[in-house]
Formats: sequence, C-alpha cells, structure tokens
Amino acid sequence: MTAKKTASHRSLKSDLARVDAHKVKRGEYDELPELNEEMLTRAQVNKGGRPVSAHPRKLLSLRLPAEVIERWKATGPGWQTRMAERLEATVSNLPPQPARAGATHR
Repeated sequence: MTAKKTASHRSLKSDLARVDAHKVKRGEYDELPELNEEMLTRAQVNKGGRPVSAHPRKLLSLRLPAEVIERWKATGPGWQTRMAERLEATVSNLPPQPARAGATHR
C-alpha cells in the first residue's frame, strides 16, 4: 500500500523501523478478540478526505503568457489561490453584463 503523503517520523511518534521489522507470529492472532454482532453494530465507516465545499471550484484550461505564470509562481506557495482571489475581486467590480442572445457556455 502506498500513501500519497508520507508522515514525518516526529509526527508519528513511533519506531517505524521496529514496526516494519516485526513479523506477526501465530500466537499473536489468539490475542485478538472474536468479531461479534455488537462490535459490528458499533462500527463506523470513516471515508476521510476533504469536506464537500459549498462552493466547489471548477477545472478550467487556460493559456496564459509564460511571463504571467512565472510572475505568479514567483510569489510562492498558494499562488493559484491568490490568482483566483484577484480574478474574483476583479469580476465583482465589473458592471453586470446583459445575457447575449444565442450564447452558449461550454
């Protein structure tokens, strides 16, 4: 099993080398309790992941000049979020546009 993000040794507070080296012996299985109906009724499935956003973003493919992209990237991590915030602020300051007849959105 491969994880997308690896946890640092400090954050786990565990001796990973010792855990990885451990071989489970037959007697260790006897220490596990039998699974019963009461355990199953208490079980909860945690899917994990990010919570669903009330305002999800949409994927857009956009061609921009290389210089524009490099300048935004040079501002450091989070540059895409800052770019989106700047675009949002610009759009909110524009006057409303009347709908064009026959216009379709892709």
